[in-house]
Amino acid sequence: MRLTPSHFSIYFLLQLYEICCCVSPTEPVSNVTLTSSSTELVEFSSSVSLSCSSSGSSLSFLWLNSSSEVTGSDRVQISDGGSNITIINVTRYDQGPFECRVSNPVSLVTSAQLTLTIYYGPENTILTISPPKEHHQEGSDISLSCSADSRPPAQFTWFLNGSALSDGPELQLMNVQISQSGSYSCQAFNNKTVRYEMTPPEFISVLEKVSGASVTSPSNRPIEGNSFRLICDAAGSVFTREWRKGGLDLTLTVNMTLTNNNRELSFSSLNKDDTGDYSCIISNPFSSEEAKYSMIVNYGPETVQITGPIQIHVGGTFNLICSAESVPTAKYIWMPNTGAIVYSAVFYKNNTELSDSGNYYCEARNDITGRKSSAVHELTVTYEPEPVPPGCSAGCIAGIVIAVLVVLILIGAIVWYFFHNKKKQQPSSNTIRSNNKAEPQSDIKELEEAVYENTSAIYDN
Repeated sequence: MRLTPSHFSIYFLLQLYEICCCVSPTEPVSNVTLTSSSTELVEFSSSVSLSCSSSGSSLSFLWLNSSSEVTGSDRVQISDGGSNITIINVTRYDQGPFECRVSNPVSLVTSAQLTLTIYYGPENTILTISPPKEHHQEGSDISLSCSADSRPPAQFTWFLNGSALSDGPELQLMNVQISQSGSYSCQAFNNKTVRYEMTPPEFISVLEKVSGASVTSPSNRPIEGNSFRLICDAAGSVFTREWRKGGLDLTLTVNMTLTNNNRELSFSSLNKDDTGDYSCIISNPFSSEEAKYSMIVNYGPETVQITGPIQIHVGGTFNLICSAESVPTAKYIWMPNTGAIVYSAVFYKNNTELSDSGNYYCEARNDITGRKSSAVHELTVTYEPEPVPPGCSAGCIAGIVIAVLVVLILIGAIVWYFFHNKKKQQPSSNTIRSNNKAEPQSDIKELEEAVYENTSAIYDN
Protein backbone atom coordinates (compact mmCIF):
# COMPACT_ATOMS: atom_id res chain seq x y z
CA MET A 1 0.00 0.00 0.00
CA ARG A 2 1.32 3.32 -1.03
CA LEU A 3 1.51 6.01 1.76
CA THR A 4 0.23 9.34 0.82
CA PRO A 5 0.49 12.70 2.70
CA SER A 6 -2.93 12.11 4.05
CA HIS A 7 -1.70 8.98 5.77
CA PHE A 8 0.97 11.06 7.63
CA SER A 9 -1.59 13.57 8.86
CA ILE A 10 -3.77 10.79 10.23
CA TYR A 11 -0.74 9.28 12.05
CA PHE A 12 0.17 12.59 13.72
CA LEU A 13 -3.37 13.09 14.97
CA LEU A 14 -3.42 9.58 16.42
CA GLN A 15 -0.16 10.22 18.34
CA LEU A 16 -1.38 13.47 19.74
CA TYR A 17 -4.57 11.78 20.92
CA GLU A 18 -2.58 9.16 22.78
CA ILE A 19 -0.51 11.79 24.55
CA CYS A 20 -3.45 13.85 25.64
CA CYS A 21 -5.62 11.00 26.65
CA CYS A 22 -3.11 8.53 28.20
CA VAL A 23 -0.65 10.85 30.31
CA SER A 24 -1.82 12.50 33.65
CA PRO A 25 -1.51 16.31 33.82
CA THR A 26 1.10 18.04 36.36
CA GLU A 27 -0.51 19.31 39.60
CA PRO A 28 0.59 22.81 40.66
CA VAL A 29 2.54 23.34 43.96
CA SER A 30 0.44 24.43 46.96
CA ASN A 31 0.22 24.32 50.76
CA VAL A 32 3.98 24.60 51.33
CA THR A 33 4.65 24.31 55.10
CA LEU A 34 7.95 24.53 56.99
CA THR A 35 8.28 22.92 60.46
CA SER A 36 11.10 22.44 62.99
CA SER A 37 11.76 19.77 65.58
CA SER A 38 12.71 22.55 68.04
CA THR A 39 12.90 26.34 67.93
CA GLU A 40 15.07 26.92 71.05
CA LEU A 41 18.52 25.46 70.81
CA VAL A 42 21.87 25.69 72.59
CA GLU A 43 24.90 26.43 70.52
CA PHE A 44 27.35 23.57 70.01
CA SER A 45 25.19 21.09 71.89
CA SER A 46 21.76 21.00 70.13
CA SER A 47 20.69 19.55 66.78
CA VAL A 48 17.52 20.36 64.77
CA SER A 49 15.51 18.87 61.90
CA LEU A 50 13.58 21.05 59.47
CA SER A 51 10.79 19.56 57.28
CA CYS A 52 9.12 21.03 54.24
CA SER A 53 5.72 19.66 53.17
CA SER A 54 3.78 20.61 50.03
CA SER A 55 0.92 19.60 47.72
CA GLY A 56 1.45 19.13 44.01
CA SER A 57 3.30 16.80 41.76
CA SER A 58 6.82 16.54 40.40
CA LEU A 59 8.12 18.56 43.35
CA SER A 60 11.66 19.90 43.79
CA PHE A 61 12.94 21.40 47.08
CA LEU A 62 15.43 24.19 47.69
CA TRP A 63 16.45 25.35 51.19
CA LEU A 64 17.48 28.94 51.95
CA ASN A 65 19.14 30.45 55.08
CA SER A 66 18.97 34.23 54.97
CA SER A 67 18.57 34.03 51.18
CA SER A 68 21.62 31.76 50.86
CA GLU A 69 21.21 28.21 49.57
CA VAL A 70 21.68 25.47 52.13
CA THR A 71 23.79 22.60 50.89
CA GLY A 72 24.83 19.37 52.48
CA SER A 73 27.96 19.19 54.68
CA ASP A 74 29.37 17.42 57.72
CA ARG A 75 26.93 19.30 59.93
CA VAL A 76 24.02 19.58 57.44
CA GLN A 77 22.25 16.45 56.19
CA ILE A 78 19.57 16.61 53.40
CA SER A 79 17.10 13.71 53.10
CA ASP A 80 13.69 12.62 51.74
CA GLY A 81 14.23 14.03 48.32
CA GLY A 82 15.34 17.32 49.80
CA SER A 83 12.24 17.90 51.89
CA ASN A 84 14.12 17.41 55.20
CA ILE A 85 17.38 18.85 56.52
CA THR A 86 19.11 18.05 59.80
CA ILE A 87 21.66 20.46 61.37
CA ILE A 88 24.01 18.93 63.94
CA ASN A 89 25.56 21.04 66.77
CA VAL A 90 23.95 24.25 65.73
CA THR A 91 25.75 27.56 65.87
CA ARG A 92 24.38 31.07 66.25
CA TYR A 93 24.65 31.43 62.48
CA ASP A 94 22.10 28.66 62.00
CA GLN A 95 19.25 30.75 63.36
CA GLY A 96 17.88 31.67 59.95
CA PRO A 97 15.48 32.83 58.81
CA PHE A 98 14.96 29.58 56.87
CA GLU A 99 12.72 29.19 53.75
CA CYS A 100 11.70 26.17 51.73
CA ARG A 101 11.16 26.78 48.01
CA VAL A 102 9.08 24.05 46.25
CA SER A 103 8.72 23.91 42.47
CA ASN A 104 7.55 21.73 39.54
CA PRO A 105 7.33 22.34 35.82
CA VAL A 106 4.20 24.37 36.16
CA SER A 107 4.62 26.28 39.48
CA LEU A 108 6.96 27.52 42.29
CA VAL A 109 5.96 28.30 45.89
CA THR A 110 8.13 29.52 48.84
CA SER A 111 7.23 28.73 52.43
CA ALA A 112 6.87 31.24 55.22
CA GLN A 113 10.10 32.07 57.06
CA LEU A 114 11.15 30.11 60.13
CA THR A 115 13.67 31.58 62.60
CA LEU A 116 15.38 29.48 65.25
CA THR A 117 16.34 30.77 68.69
CA ILE A 118 19.89 29.69 69.42
CA TYR A 119 21.32 30.42 72.85
CA TYR A 120 25.06 31.03 73.16
CA GLY A 121 27.67 32.48 75.47
CA PRO A 122 28.72 34.02 77.64
CA GLU A 123 32.00 34.76 75.90
CA ASN A 124 34.35 37.71 75.38
CA THR A 125 33.57 38.86 78.90
CA ILE A 126 35.28 42.20 79.48
CA LEU A 127 35.82 44.18 82.72
CA THR A 128 36.28 47.95 82.31
CA ILE A 129 37.56 50.33 85.03
CA SER A 130 36.85 54.05 84.89
CA PRO A 131 38.90 56.15 85.24
CA PRO A 132 41.53 53.79 83.78
CA LYS A 133 44.37 54.54 86.21
CA GLU A 134 47.13 52.35 87.57
CA HIS A 135 46.61 53.85 91.02
CA HIS A 136 43.67 55.63 92.63
CA GLN A 137 43.81 58.12 95.46
CA GLU A 138 41.97 57.30 98.63
CA GLY A 139 38.61 59.10 98.69
CA SER A 140 38.11 59.09 94.92
CA ASP A 141 35.27 57.35 92.99
CA ILE A 142 35.81 54.31 90.75
CA SER A 143 33.30 52.75 88.33
CA LEU A 144 33.59 49.14 87.12
CA SER A 145 31.46 47.67 84.31
CA CYS A 146 31.21 44.18 82.85
CA SER A 147 30.02 43.06 79.40
CA ALA A 148 29.82 39.77 77.51
CA ASP A 149 28.57 38.29 74.25
CA SER A 150 25.58 36.20 75.33
CA ARG A 151 22.03 35.16 74.38
CA PRO A 152 20.09 35.74 76.47
CA PRO A 153 22.03 38.60 78.16
CA ALA A 154 24.37 37.30 80.82
CA GLN A 155 23.96 37.76 84.53
CA PHE A 156 27.01 39.27 86.28
CA THR A 157 28.55 38.71 89.70
CA TRP A 158 31.48 40.76 91.09
CA PHE A 159 34.35 39.31 93.11
CA LEU A 160 37.13 40.89 95.21
CA ASN A 161 40.11 38.65 95.92
CA GLY A 162 37.91 35.65 95.14
CA SER A 163 35.01 36.64 97.43
CA ALA A 164 31.62 37.57 95.96
CA LEU A 165 30.64 41.22 96.34
CA SER A 166 27.44 41.96 94.41
CA ASP A 167 25.46 41.27 91.23
CA GLY A 168 24.86 43.46 88.24
CA PRO A 169 26.69 44.73 85.18
CA GLU A 170 28.22 47.66 87.13
CA LEU A 171 30.05 48.11 90.43
CA GLN A 172 30.47 51.58 91.95
CA LEU A 173 33.23 52.28 94.48
CA MET A 174 32.43 55.63 96.03
CA ASN A 175 34.91 57.38 98.36
CA VAL A 176 37.17 54.39 97.92
CA GLN A 177 39.38 53.38 100.83
CA ILE A 178 42.76 51.70 100.92
CA SER A 179 41.10 48.57 102.31
CA GLN A 180 39.28 48.21 98.98
CA SER A 181 42.52 47.66 97.11
CA GLY A 182 42.72 44.24 95.54
CA SER A 183 41.99 42.00 92.55
CA TYR A 184 38.54 42.56 91.04
CA SER A 185 36.91 40.12 88.62
CA CYS A 186 33.52 39.69 87.00
CA GLN A 187 31.69 36.43 86.32
CA ALA A 188 29.14 36.21 83.51
CA PHE A 189 26.42 33.50 83.62
CA ASN A 190 23.90 32.36 80.96
CA ASN A 191 20.91 30.55 82.47
CA LYS A 192 19.99 28.96 79.10
CA THR A 193 23.36 27.59 78.16
CA VAL A 194 24.19 27.15 81.86
CA ARG A 195 27.66 28.36 81.11
CA TYR A 196 30.00 30.67 83.10
CA GLU A 197 32.91 32.86 82.13
CA MET A 198 35.18 34.80 84.51
CA THR A 199 37.24 37.81 83.49
CA PRO A 200 40.95 37.93 84.24
CA PRO A 201 41.47 39.76 87.58
CA GLU A 202 42.11 43.50 87.43
CA PHE A 203 44.10 44.96 90.33
CA ILE A 204 42.86 48.23 91.77
CA SER A 205 45.50 50.04 93.79
CA VAL A 206 44.16 52.59 96.27
CA LEU A 207 46.88 54.80 97.75
CA GLU A 208 46.82 56.76 100.98
CA LYS A 209 48.51 60.14 101.19
CA VAL A 210 52.03 60.03 102.65
CA SER A 211 52.22 61.63 106.12
CA GLY A 212 54.37 61.68 109.23
CA ALA A 213 57.68 61.06 107.47
CA SER A 214 60.62 60.57 109.84
CA VAL A 215 64.24 59.45 109.93
CA THR A 216 65.26 57.78 113.17
CA SER A 217 68.10 55.65 114.44
CA PRO A 218 67.80 52.58 116.63
CA SER A 219 71.56 52.72 117.20
CA ASN A 220 73.47 54.44 120.00
CA ARG A 221 75.31 57.69 119.41
CA PRO A 222 77.29 57.81 116.16
CA ILE A 223 80.93 57.11 117.04
CA GLU A 224 83.76 56.80 114.56
CA GLY A 225 84.55 53.17 113.85
CA ASN A 226 81.18 51.88 115.07
CA SER A 227 78.24 50.68 112.96
CA PHE A 228 75.17 52.88 112.65
CA ARG A 229 71.68 52.72 111.10
CA LEU A 230 69.14 55.28 109.88
CA ILE A 231 65.52 54.23 109.24
CA CYS A 232 63.14 56.16 106.97
CA ASP A 233 59.42 55.64 107.63
CA ALA A 234 56.05 57.29 107.07
CA ALA A 235 52.34 56.62 107.32
CA GLY A 236 50.35 56.10 104.15
CA SER A 237 51.21 54.31 100.94
CA VAL A 238 54.98 54.39 100.55
CA PHE A 239 56.13 53.81 96.98
CA THR A 240 59.66 55.17 96.85
CA ARG A 241 62.35 56.38 99.25
CA GLU A 242 65.19 58.62 98.08
CA TRP A 243 68.14 59.49 100.34
CA ARG A 244 70.06 62.76 100.16
CA LYS A 245 73.01 64.32 101.97
CA GLY A 246 73.54 68.05 102.09
CA GLY A 247 70.66 68.54 99.64
CA LEU A 248 72.25 66.32 96.96
CA ASP A 249 71.47 62.74 95.98
CA LEU A 250 73.33 60.42 98.33
CA THR A 251 76.35 58.71 96.81
CA LEU A 252 76.99 55.44 98.59
CA THR A 253 80.52 54.93 99.85
CA VAL A 254 82.17 51.62 100.71
CA ASN A 255 80.83 51.75 104.25
CA MET A 256 77.17 52.41 103.27
CA THR A 257 74.37 50.04 102.18
CA LEU A 258 70.64 50.53 101.48
CA THR A 259 68.26 47.69 102.31
CA ASN A 260 64.55 46.92 102.65
CA ASN A 261 63.50 48.99 99.62
CA ASN A 262 65.75 51.87 100.71
CA ARG A 263 64.04 52.00 104.10
CA GLU A 264 67.30 51.45 105.98
CA LEU A 265 70.64 53.20 105.47
CA SER A 266 73.43 51.31 107.22
CA PHE A 267 77.01 52.35 107.98
CA SER A 268 79.34 49.44 108.60
CA SER A 269 82.03 51.66 110.18
CA LEU A 270 81.47 55.38 110.67
CA ASN A 271 84.13 57.93 109.88
CA LYS A 272 84.21 61.67 110.50
CA ASP A 273 83.36 62.38 106.85
CA ASP A 274 79.94 60.81 107.42
CA THR A 275 78.96 63.86 109.48
CA GLY A 276 76.26 65.84 107.69
CA ASP A 277 72.57 66.58 107.12
CA TYR A 278 70.73 63.54 105.75
CA SER A 279 67.19 63.55 104.37
CA CYS A 280 64.78 60.93 103.07
CA ILE A 281 62.04 61.75 100.56
CA ILE A 282 59.06 59.36 100.75
CA SER A 283 56.56 59.53 97.89
CA ASN A 284 53.77 57.90 95.94
CA PRO A 285 52.03 59.08 92.75
CA PHE A 286 49.81 61.47 94.73
CA SER A 287 51.99 62.89 97.54
CA SER A 288 55.47 63.10 99.05
CA GLU A 289 57.16 64.16 102.29
CA GLU A 290 60.77 64.79 103.32
CA ALA A 291 62.28 63.95 106.70
CA LYS A 292 65.71 65.16 107.88
CA TYR A 293 68.37 63.86 110.24
CA SER A 294 71.48 65.78 111.29
CA MET A 295 74.28 63.36 112.15
CA ILE A 296 77.43 64.39 114.00
CA VAL A 297 80.02 61.63 114.17
CA ASN A 298 81.81 61.66 117.51
CA TYR A 299 85.51 60.92 117.26
CA GLY A 300 88.86 61.46 118.95
CA PRO A 301 90.74 62.67 120.75
CA GLU A 302 93.55 62.49 118.21
CA THR A 303 96.58 64.57 117.17
CA VAL A 304 97.20 65.82 120.73
CA GLN A 305 99.62 68.77 120.75
CA ILE A 306 101.25 70.93 123.45
CA THR A 307 102.39 74.47 122.62
CA GLY A 308 104.57 76.61 124.90
CA PRO A 309 108.20 77.43 125.75
CA ILE A 310 110.81 74.73 126.06
CA GLN A 311 113.16 76.88 128.24
CA ILE A 312 112.50 79.51 130.90
CA HIS A 313 114.51 81.30 133.59
CA VAL A 314 114.09 81.00 137.32
CA GLY A 315 111.33 83.27 138.57
CA GLY A 316 109.60 83.51 135.19
CA THR A 317 106.04 82.67 134.16
CA PHE A 318 104.95 80.20 131.47
CA ASN A 319 101.77 78.80 129.86
CA LEU A 320 101.47 75.38 128.25
CA ILE A 321 98.39 74.86 126.01
CA CYS A 322 97.08 71.39 125.19
CA SER A 323 94.88 70.82 122.12
CA ALA A 324 93.41 67.84 120.22
CA GLU A 325 91.03 67.02 117.38
CA SER A 326 87.87 65.74 119.04
CA VAL A 327 84.06 65.82 118.79
CA PRO A 328 82.78 66.71 121.30
CA THR A 329 85.60 68.90 122.65
CA ALA A 330 88.04 66.88 124.71
CA LYS A 331 88.65 67.30 128.42
CA TYR A 332 92.31 67.82 129.42
CA ILE A 333 94.32 66.62 132.39
CA TRP A 334 97.87 67.88 133.10
CA MET A 335 100.28 65.66 134.96
CA PRO A 336 103.46 67.70 135.59
CA ASN A 337 106.57 66.31 137.21
CA THR A 338 105.48 67.89 140.49
CA GLY A 339 102.57 65.45 140.60
CA ALA A 340 99.92 68.16 141.02
CA ILE A 341 97.13 67.25 138.50
CA VAL A 342 95.48 70.16 136.69
CA TYR A 343 92.14 69.81 134.88
CA SER A 344 92.36 72.42 132.16
CA ALA A 345 93.52 72.89 128.60
CA VAL A 346 96.07 75.48 129.87
CA PHE A 347 98.82 74.82 132.40
CA TYR A 348 100.01 78.05 134.11
CA LYS A 349 103.02 78.59 136.42
CA ASN A 350 104.66 81.71 137.83
CA ASN A 351 107.77 82.14 140.03
CA THR A 352 109.37 79.27 138.22
CA GLU A 353 111.99 77.30 140.11
CA LEU A 354 114.75 74.98 138.99
CA SER A 355 112.64 72.10 140.28
CA ASP A 356 109.99 72.91 137.64
CA SER A 357 112.22 71.49 134.95
CA GLY A 358 111.01 68.18 133.51
CA ASN A 359 108.30 66.52 131.40
CA TYR A 360 104.75 67.81 131.39
CA TYR A 361 102.13 65.26 130.33
CA CYS A 362 98.72 66.26 128.89
CA GLU A 363 96.00 63.65 128.51
CA ALA A 364 92.93 64.42 126.32
CA ARG A 365 89.73 62.49 127.03
CA ASN A 366 86.39 62.17 125.14
CA ASP A 367 83.52 61.10 127.38
CA ILE A 368 81.33 60.09 124.39
CA THR A 369 83.81 57.92 122.52
CA GLY A 370 85.41 56.74 125.78
CA ARG A 371 88.82 57.23 124.21
CA LYS A 372 91.91 59.10 125.38
CA SER A 373 95.25 60.20 124.00
CA SER A 374 98.26 62.06 125.43
CA ALA A 375 101.36 64.10 124.59
CA VAL A 376 104.49 65.17 126.53
CA HIS A 377 106.36 68.49 126.66
CA GLU A 378 109.87 68.94 128.06
CA LEU A 379 110.65 72.21 129.89
CA THR A 380 114.08 73.39 131.11
CA VAL A 381 114.45 76.06 133.87
CA THR A 382 117.80 78.00 133.99
CA TYR A 383 119.34 80.94 135.88
CA GLU A 384 119.00 84.34 134.24
CA PRO A 385 122.41 85.74 132.88
CA GLU A 386 123.83 89.29 133.79
CA PRO A 387 121.84 91.97 132.10
CA VAL A 388 123.35 93.54 128.98
CA PRO A 389 122.92 97.33 128.43
CA PRO A 390 120.00 97.76 126.26
CA GLY A 391 120.83 98.49 122.67
CA CYS A 392 124.65 97.85 123.10
CA SER A 393 126.05 95.39 120.66
CA ALA A 394 129.29 93.42 120.85
CA GLY A 395 131.05 96.15 118.86
CA CYS A 396 129.78 98.75 121.30
CA ILE A 397 131.22 96.80 124.25
CA ALA A 398 134.60 96.50 122.52
CA GLY A 399 134.62 100.28 121.92
CA ILE A 400 134.02 100.97 125.59
CA VAL A 401 136.95 98.74 126.58
CA ILE A 402 139.25 100.49 124.10
CA ALA A 403 138.12 103.93 125.38
CA VAL A 404 138.95 102.96 128.97
CA LEU A 405 142.41 101.82 127.92
CA VAL A 406 143.02 105.10 126.06
CA VAL A 407 142.01 107.12 129.13
CA LEU A 408 144.40 105.16 131.30
CA ILE A 409 147.21 105.72 128.82
CA LEU A 410 146.54 109.47 128.73
CA ILE A 411 146.47 109.75 132.50
CA GLY A 412 149.81 107.97 132.65
CA ALA A 413 151.20 110.35 130.02
CA ILE A 414 150.00 113.38 132.01
CA VAL A 415 151.60 112.15 135.22
CA TRP A 416 154.85 111.46 133.41
CA TYR A 417 154.78 114.90 131.80
CA PHE A 418 154.18 116.64 135.12
CA PHE A 419 157.05 115.00 136.96
CA HIS A 420 159.43 115.45 134.02
CA ASN A 421 158.90 119.26 133.94
CA LYS A 422 159.27 119.52 137.69
CA LYS A 423 162.72 118.03 137.57
CA LYS A 424 163.79 120.23 134.71
CA GLN A 425 162.96 123.60 136.30
CA GLN A 426 164.26 124.77 139.67
CA PRO A 427 162.41 128.00 140.38
CA SER A 428 161.64 129.50 143.72
CA SER A 429 159.10 127.99 145.79
CA ASN A 430 156.60 130.74 144.93
CA THR A 431 157.29 130.39 141.26
CA ILE A 432 157.00 126.73 141.57
CA ARG A 433 153.68 127.12 143.33
CA SER A 434 152.50 129.55 140.72
CA ASN A 435 153.55 127.30 137.90
CA ASN A 436 151.99 124.33 139.65
CA LYS A 437 148.71 126.17 139.78
CA ALA A 438 148.54 127.37 136.18
CA GLU A 439 150.39 125.33 133.61
CA PRO A 440 149.70 121.78 134.72
CA GLN A 441 145.96 122.51 134.96
CA SER A 442 145.90 123.80 131.37
CA ASP A 443 147.75 120.78 130.10
CA ILE A 444 145.51 118.42 132.00
CA LYS A 445 142.42 120.11 130.62
CA GLU A 446 143.68 119.75 127.08
CA LEU A 447 144.44 116.09 127.65
CA GLU A 448 141.03 115.49 129.20
CA GLU A 449 139.27 117.15 126.23
CA ALA A 450 141.22 114.95 123.86
CA VAL A 451 140.21 111.90 125.85
CA TYR A 452 136.56 112.94 125.87
CA GLU A 453 136.61 113.53 122.14
CA ASN A 454 138.06 110.05 121.52
CA THR A 455 135.51 108.48 123.82
CA SER A 456 132.61 110.21 122.10
CA ALA A 457 133.89 109.01 118.79
CA ILE A 458 133.91 105.47 120.11
CA TYR A 459 130.28 105.70 121.40
CA ASP A 460 129.16 107.20 118.13
CA ASN A 461 130.59 104.23 116.31
